[in-house]
Amino acid sequence: METIVEYYPAERQQKILDLISRDGRVSVVHLVQLFGVSEVTIRADLNTLAQQNLIVRTHGGAVLASRSPELSLLIRSQQQVSEKGRIGFAAASLITDGDAIFLDTSSTAMAIAQQLKRHRELTILTNSLALAQAMLDAPGVTVVMPGGNLSRETVSLVGVEGLDLLKKFNIQKGFFGAHGINFPEGLTDVSLAEAEVKRQVLSMCREVIAVLDHSKWGRVGLASFARMEQIQRIITNQPVPADLAGQVRGLGIGLILV
Repeated sequence: METIVEYYPAERQQKILDLISRDGRVSVVHLVQLFGVSEVTIRADLNTLAQQNLIVRTHGGAVLASRSPELSLLIRSQQQVSEKGRIGFAAASLITDGDAIFLDTSSTAMAIAQQLKRHRELTILTNSLALAQAMLDAPGVTVVMPGGNLSRETVSLVGVEGLDLLKKFNIQKGFFGAHGINFPEGLTDVSLAEAEVKRQVLSMCREVIAVLDHSKWGRVGLASFARMEQIQRIITNQPVPADLAGQVRGLGIGLILV
């Protein structure tokens, strides 16, 4: 009889990630049999990996995030839906007709865009192909995209070579989602390419506004793209860690809770 090895949660999650990286996908049933633990435990492991944007949860299992960009976007848009809706509404209230704004590739930016379709003479600068497509039914909104290389993981154009086009615009406000926000790392992303685009565009914006739900506080991604001192406002929802909120307010950053 084959002996089932017991793993600590972190070890088991790494084994699961190795399996998905090798095979592209995995089922909950298979993992239960492989590790000899309950479905509840396996689903918790998969949720942990999904929260780190390493995998995408599917019905009955998971796939590697990079193998399913469209599904990854769909899943991200379905996480923290009500919170992102409120953040999107609050962010949209800061935007007026005639503005030029930047929206990044985050699902929160998509929530903002959905609130802007009735605007007139509004210019949205974005490197998100998905967001640009979502604005096809907004005739009063002009969408400008910089050139770049296709990133299938984020369904966007990345690379700094094509960003010179954006320098022609007076960008009143830039709205930036993030994998995490923390001190001293600031705003961070899990994609080096996306972080580099955000870092460059951020310097072109008159006002930098971070838009992220409460789950991002205290998290640190692979690459930093904004120092805390570069941010003018943060739109988020409760609960925000009191110590981090105090540090934010101490820097004079406006904290909008929705």
